[in-house]
Amino acid sequence: MSNLNPFDVQYKQLLRDVLTHGTPEENKRTGHVCHSLAGATMRFDLADGFPLLTLRRIPLKVFIAEQIWFLMGEKKLDFLQQFTKIWDDFAEEDNTISSAYGYRWRRHFWRDQIGGLVQLLEEDKSSRHGVVVMWDPSDDGLANGTAKKNVPCPFTFTVQVLGGRLCLHLVIRSNDMMLGNPHDVAGFALLAHLLAERLSVPVGILTVSISNAHIYDIHLPQAKELIARSVEHEPVALACPQNAFARAESGDETLVEELFQQLKKNYAPQPSLGKMPIVL
Repeated sequence: MSNLNPFDVQYKQLLRDVLTHGTPEENKRTGHVCHSLAGATMRFDLADGFPLLTLRRIPLKVFIAEQIWFLMGEKKLDFLQQFTKIWDDFAEEDNTISSAYGYRWRRHFWRDQIGGLVQLLEEDKSSRHGVVVMWDPSDDGLANGTAKKNVPCPFTFTVQVLGGRLCLHLVIRSNDMMLGNPHDVAGFALLAHLLAERLSVPVGILTVSISNAHIYDIHLPQAKELIARSVEHEPVALACPQNAFARAESGDETLVEELFQQLKKNYAPQPSLGKMPIVL
């Protein structure tokens, strides 16, 4: 294992690639100029540490609570709002998210994709059919004539067991590198840990493929500051608690705190970059 945090190393390089090789273009929907790079990949061996950004602080409870909310299969925000308000801007009048990832995993397509995934890999760990989809072609993107509050950015992932270890491959259509990427990578790394715990196998490789990796014009100074920082943090460890998957499905609030305390104890990030506005 390297003595440097693998996420920081890859993240710095990807930021540098976006600024050096990305195309600056105005995004019609947001009105902002984005430096955008087509096709980027990050790859982590989760046995070497949890991919957590330490070049600046990120709020740990947000991605922890979000993944638990996803596994609950909910689209109502009540559980999540105990820990974060990040989805509130996308909420409907009834306090639901129409394209909530967890709801689409577990209910939207008239089947429980997560339950099916677990059953598939319990019965056949050599299967390559472990695909979970969040994108609904009848309602998102090309087929939708009216603007929606939210369409999935991470839109599919696959899970397989290779060499006895659980490997997860996430595909993201559009990724805000300054705010979204560290959150998404940490969240789906946690999902890999939870699924591995459920299947009684160790964690393996997390691959994140990004169709459009971008940095907004208003975040350029912070991006340049991050690139200038040295990677100093050691890898961050995580040992998934017993029965964590089942506890997540049941909406166990104490699991959020337990995972938070475990990550927090060896998380010493560098100073904040100040408030960075979210581009909706």
